[in-house]
Amino acid sequence: MLRTIDQERGVSLIEVAVALLVLSAAVAVGFRAVGQARREAQGDLPRLFAREAALNRAEELKLLGLEAGRRLPATVGHGPLVWTLELAVAAGPQGLVTATVQARADGQPGGLAVAYVESAGE
Repeated sequence: MLRTIDQERGVSLIEVAVALLVLSAAVAVGFRAVGQARREAQGDLPRLFAREAALNRAEELKLLGLEAGRRLPATVGHGPLVWTLELAVAAGPQGLVTATVQARADGQPGGLAVAYVESAGE
């Protein structure tokens, strides 16, 4: 009397090896993508620092007023760099002044912020 096996139970060694190969390839691709994203994010740090330096100066202009803001230092340290801040003023809407602050550092991307400030005798 011969018995036939209708179903195989368990997995073979080859199936386990193939599954591990596919899993390791997926993990390698994932690590590569994470590494690329980290490198790109690190490249954006100087731009973020420049933007924050410009935004800080724009807020100082709003709080202190344009005349006091013009007397603030032209360079500020933000992050690992020293940023040069340039202020451009133009007539704005409804008696306000449009103050454009640009932050720059040597060899780094810059940042820009625009604020509407009350004009005091402008």
